[in-house]
Formats: sequence, C-alpha cells, structure tokens
Amino acid sequence: MSTITPALADERDEPRHSHDRPRAVLRVEERGAFEFDVAVVGLGYVGLPTAISYHAAGCRVLALDASDGRLATITRGDADLLERDQRRLTEALLTDRLLLTSRARSLSDAAAVVICVPTPVDEYLTPDLRLLAGACETVVANAVAGQLIMLTSTTYVGCTDDLLVKPLRERGFEIGTDIFVAFSAERIDPGNDSVEQEAIPRVVGGADPASEQLADHLLHQYARAVHRVGSLRAAEMTKLLENTFRAVNIALANEFADICEHLGIAVNDVIDAAATKPYGFMPFRPGPGVGGHCIPCDPHYLLWQLRRERISAPLIERTMTEIASRPGRVVERARTMLAGRGVPLGRARILVVGISYKPDVADLRESPALEILSTLAREGALVGFVDDHFEEVRLDSGDVVTATRRPEFFEPDLVLIHTRHTNAHLDWIAESQLVLDPRNPETLLRVAS
Repeated sequence: MSTITPALADERDEPRHSHDRPRAVLRVEERGAFEFDVAVVGLGYVGLPTAISYHAAGCRVLALDASDGRLATITRGDADLLERDQRRLTEALLTDRLLLTSRARSLSDAAAVVICVPTPVDEYLTPDLRLLAGACETVVANAVAGQLIMLTSTTYVGCTDDLLVKPLRERGFEIGTDIFVAFSAERIDPGNDSVEQEAIPRVVGGADPASEQLADHLLHQYARAVHRVGSLRAAEMTKLLENTFRAVNIALANEFADICEHLGIAVNDVIDAAATKPYGFMPFRPGPGVGGHCIPCDPHYLLWQLRRERISAPLIERTMTEIASRPGRVVERARTMLAGRGVPLGRARILVVGISYKPDVADLRESPALEILSTLAREGALVGFVDDHFEEVRLDSGDVVTATRRPEFFEPDLVLIHTRHTNAHLDWIAESQLVLDPRNPETLLRVAS
C-alpha cells in the first residue's frame, strides 16, 4: 500500500483502480483491497466532522472537496470546528491515514463513499439540488464494483434511488450484488459539544438487505448505535420528520410568546413549568426566526414533493409560513418599541447583538439576522452589529455593514439581541437601554413596566 499524506492530490494523477473490477458479492471482511476504508465527499459543517470521526475510529480516510480553498483552510487549521474536533483534525493531518484532495478520480480507491453536501432551498423556497446532483453524478462516474455508496444529505423521499440507484444501474452495476447503496441522514449539530458525535444514534436504510448490512457496519465504525429501517425511503422520510417536528414546535413556541406578551406573562417561565412534566412534553423556545440548513429548508423538500404529487400538508405549510414571517415580526416589534419612545424606525440607530444563526458558530446560513438587518436598513434605520465571529456582513441591497467593536460608542436607540454567544459581554448595555430580545421576551415586560 502506498503512503498517504495530508497533502492536496493532483487531479492529473491516474486512478489506481479500474472501473472494470470483477463483479462479486463482497463480505465486509473481504473489502481490504481498497486503499481507503471510506471517502467523504463534501467537507463542510457535516462532512469534515464525519471524516474526522472515521479517522479517529482507525479508518483510512479520503476527504474530498471540490474547493481547493476549503482544503487549504482545513490544512491551515482554520475550519470552524468544535475544540475536540480541531484537536482530532490536527492529529489526523500528521498521520498517513488521511488524504485531503479535490481529485474525484480518487473515489475509486475507497471501499465506501459517503456523500455530505448541502441541500439548500432557493429564494422561492424550492429545493436547490444542484450541489447534490453534481456530487452524486461524480460519485457514480467514479464508482467501482465492491463499493458501498451512502448518501447523508437531507433530501426528498426517493432521491437516493433517483440520483444513485438508477444511474448506477445504467452503468451496468447490479445493486446489492456488486455495488451497494444506502441512505443515513446526518445528525450533526454545529457548535454543540454537549453530545459527542459517536453517541448520537444513526438511522440507516439500504437499497437491499446487503447494502443495509454494509452501511450498518460502516456506521458502527464510530457510531455506538445504529437503527435500521429496511428501506431507502423510510430512512429519507425519518430525517424529514425529525426537522419538521422541530419546525412545528418552534412555530408553536413563537406563537405562545406572542400570546404571553399580550397577556403579560413571561413565556419562558411557562415553558420551564411545563417542562417539569416527565412525559408528553418537550420544551422549545421562542426566537427571532430559524437559521441553518435544517429547519428552514428540510420541510420544503417534503412540501415540494407533495405539491408535485398534488398532496396537501396544511399544518406543515402553515408552520413554514410562520417560520418565514418571524424576522419580519421582529422588525415590527422594534418599530412599536421605538415609537413608544418617540423614535421613528426610519431615523433609529439599531445595534444587533450576534448575527450567526445559533450560538458559538461562525455560520450565517439562513440566519434571521440577515433579513432583520436588511429590512431595518431598507426602512431607513442606521444598523450595526456586534459579533466576534464576523468582520462584516453584506445586506440584501449589496451594502456592507462592518462589525462594531466598541458598542458603547454606537449609541443605539434600540439593542436587538439576536444570538447570545457564550463569551459575549453585554455589560455595556445600560439599565435604561431599550432592549428587544426575541429569545427572552420577558425583557419586553421589564421595559414596558
């Protein structure tokens, strides 16, 4: 076996394995002919921690990303990772069991290929499958007999069949005999170090029993628990249910926050009280909206598919409408609060605290702060933000807002607390300062009194 080094491989190199590998039913213990145990395609918020976990489990890992810039960032140690994962990455880069590459032909060197690319929605809330379709096309083009190919990106029901199973059959592969296909949606929570990735159970479904067995074995390389569901479609739907459940309950928490404010009740006190019930209740909290590529996006993959099949889902549709409208309601609440102090929104100075979509990550994907800042600026307000994770942010208008490093000098008419990072200091906020905190609406009651 040749030495593997953590360098960027050259796309011009010739592949080491032929696409004409003899067909055979390969048991798990017979898969040692490949140079890598697993290849991870896409090294973002999901793919990179996944690659690190496989490496930490002793696997030989090929880490593939189309962006040489992203690979350079990872090599420099500048990727946005939990401290534990950063340490493991630093150690991995010093071993001969990790190869960072943009060379797609190298995929034929791996016994298993795990696809971890983003599945966003466009401005019309329609699934944008370009990255996923491109990644799957690349994987299929470089597939060889004996491989397991596993999709982990959240998507619509039937997508694994459409983008992997059918194209592989068109190439002449027999699924479950000489190549294997499975789906196991990622379960990574960026920035959350309270639960190790290895402790999070994985759900997996295969195109056939042999594929599911191989996928189970692959996931067990680092995951302590694997739940098999018996089909690709059931595994795909499981992820959609998980995040639609969260969306519905967040929308409900936001609605209760509005009701409680109207009735003069602290909503988080109510949620805390309800959470004392040891069964039948799970606490969700209100906020300024929902960000990331899960809750604001994933249910739209289901709704898009249902619309195509002329099936309605009224509860989910209403939920996603409420989720999308939340940032606008925050702006309207800011307008009302400022008016109470005789300050028109169009002449107000508004400072937003924390703009990432969740605490302790440098992640702006679908962050409600972007819409809030853009809407406030469009209304004529002078906006600024405080967030050590970012130097600047671009608004919908194309204007760039630079981070405020000395917030006490901004002299805001209103402070809007969007995201509280663990190490953020708020001692500069004066007792008399007008504060809007959608995650803790109790502050509104204090200001009103």
